[in-house]
Amino acid sequence: MQGTVAAGAARQGHPRGLYLLFFTEMWERMSYYGMRGLLVLFLTSQVNGGFGWTKSEALSLYGTYTGLVYLTPIVGGFIADRFMGQRRAVVLGGVLMMIGHLVLALPSVMMFYVGLGFLIIGNGFFKPNISTMVGGLYAPGDGRRDGAFTIFYMGINLGAMLGNFICGTLGEKVGWHWGFGSAGVGMFLGLIAFLALQKKLLGDVGLAPVKPTPQAQAAQGGGEKKGFSRDEIDRIIVIFIIALFVVAFWAGFEQAGGLMNLYTNEKVDRHLFGAEVPTTWFQNFNSLFIVALAPVFAGLWGWLAARGKDPSIPVKMGMGLVFLSVGFVFMLGASNQSADAGKAAAYWVILAYLFHTMGELCLSPVGLSMVTKVAPQRIVSAMMGVWFLANAAANKLSGVIGGYSEKLGEFDVFLYISIGTGIAGLILLVVSPVLKKMMHGTDEVKPASPTHEQAQGGSSVAAA
Repeated sequence: MQGTVAAGAARQGHPRGLYLLFFTEMWERMSYYGMRGLLVLFLTSQVNGGFGWTKSEALSLYGTYTGLVYLTPIVGGFIADRFMGQRRAVVLGGVLMMIGHLVLALPSVMMFYVGLGFLIIGNGFFKPNISTMVGGLYAPGDGRRDGAFTIFYMGINLGAMLGNFICGTLGEKVGWHWGFGSAGVGMFLGLIAFLALQKKLLGDVGLAPVKPTPQAQAAQGGGEKKGFSRDEIDRIIVIFIIALFVVAFWAGFEQAGGLMNLYTNEKVDRHLFGAEVPTTWFQNFNSLFIVALAPVFAGLWGWLAARGKDPSIPVKMGMGLVFLSVGFVFMLGASNQSADAGKAAAYWVILAYLFHTMGELCLSPVGLSMVTKVAPQRIVSAMMGVWFLANAAANKLSGVIGGYSEKLGEFDVFLYISIGTGIAGLILLVVSPVLKKMMHGTDEVKPASPTHEQAQGGSSVAAA
């Protein structure tokens, strides 16, 4: 694998480049989640320049926007793989997103749509490629990879917390466009850090388009053959199959920024010590739980891997769907209480976020890690884009599902989501042995083989 960083002390700690990617992703996610938390509130607001749309209209646009955000990574990943490399794609995407957030701050309906367009295109370049570079920091079979993606995931959620506190508070309390503009400042900070430290900390990772190694070409019967081996085809099929289950997960999970956000705004008692807590702050419970539990999950996966007992990737992801299903049971409790008393207690929503978070930690970082392990290396960024295609379909579906609350009521929508995600999780657990076999060992942890430099106790940048 070209451009792989082999960190010193093979099984001790993580490469420093992981923390640069952590920091860059943190500020990008600050901008994304800060804007996302405001979107449906702004669209439905009748005051301070809001558009005054209905819930179904707002949730439809929310689903379309978030769906396209996860659709464009297919193109961005392909372009990075074939032409510009992952690192340049991340910079280009970050610049486009920074411009998009600043354009959203302009008080114009037309410019609002233009800003969304910049965000959608920029995210297509940024998102698949920064995730792929995390995998590029580790050699094949390195048991730290799942843990690294969980640490990386902490950066995502620290950024989400900053976004909801900074952008959410400015948007709700000062003015919507102040919230949107502040998201652009966050993206700027992430770009500055990445540009300043990339050469020092990332080595060759993501610097050039990925090409098949001579060994991979020979395994396919010669340097000119461009097709895939039978094993590679099986592994690609696994990614597509698991992606179908991921659609079910994110269609439920993304209610956080849509229906659950509106429900919390209207039907949850948000008063604490005599003051009303901003609606956007409730989405921070997911991020707080991620930050608190991510080290626990990362340590658990590493501990199990070291003992040869690590659950397979499909098992972990099936567990994630089951946890999500349980989370919506608490939203059923909230719906019942608000129907009787007018307002639901906040703890119902907080408990739902707790179980959603546990599901997310079982599924999302593990899925990102899986793509970098299982996908053929010459198309890994493109396959990361395909992985995000599942998110695209799920986000649009989440808006459609949430919009049915105006006809069916929140209770029925939460009930159907709980049943559907629970069934999907059980099915994935049942078929997990077949999917694991089709991965042909690419998901397995292999013993470390220290390089000469590692034997000396130092770090090295190696092309494997």
